[in-house]
Amino acid sequence: MSYDYLFKYIVIGDAGVGKSCLLKQFTSKRFEQGHDPTMGAEFGTRIIRADKKKTKLHVWGTAGQEKFRSITQSFYRGAAGAVLVYDVTSRESFAHLASWLKDLKELANKNMTIMLIGNKSDLDGSRAVSTEEGSEFAQKHGLIFIECSARTAQNVEEAFVSTAIAIHKTVQGGDSEGLEDRGIRVRHRSISGLGDWAASQRGSCCN
Repeated sequence: MSYDYLFKYIVIGDAGVGKSCLLKQFTSKRFEQGHDPTMGAEFGTRIIRADKKKTKLHVWGTAGQEKFRSITQSFYRGAAGAVLVYDVTSRESFAHLASWLKDLKELANKNMTIMLIGNKSDLDGSRAVSTEEGSEFAQKHGLIFIECSARTAQNVEEAFVSTAIAIHKTVQGGDSEGLEDRGIRVRHRSISGLGDWAASQRGSCCN
């Protein structure tokens, strides 16, 4: 299917915050209870309409365990957007956001759009992080912010589409230098080496 843009996303955050569930809910509209931890990375794709443009999203879900941190970091380069996820019922996952953000700032391109997601918003009775705290963290670091539930699908679509719209604005605003290195393909322009790179990553994450 044809499209006007292709954006590469990465989904990062601690293990157990629901990264894989968010990816599957967005790309396949399904929720899997008791999902096994991601070993390396997983991949999903979907075409959406953002700013009246057909946009294909390549979404890479990454492992949150410390032992996979070096593999996860290799996905930062060449990504147009990052979805940084914490669990609203886990104070620890919220406290670790600064470390994930530090890695992004050091390793990713400076024009990357970052969406902060507070996942598991349906578990309000077990909440450990308030909406206000999440919003304040996002404002402090210049991030987009939303709370979601991968289980009920609440705000999942909006989170991924809003990130795409923000990326569109950076391109349309004249900031078009080095698009290929920033994980952006415009119409038939290709991201340098993306096809081969994606294939090799899919192979390596299963080893």
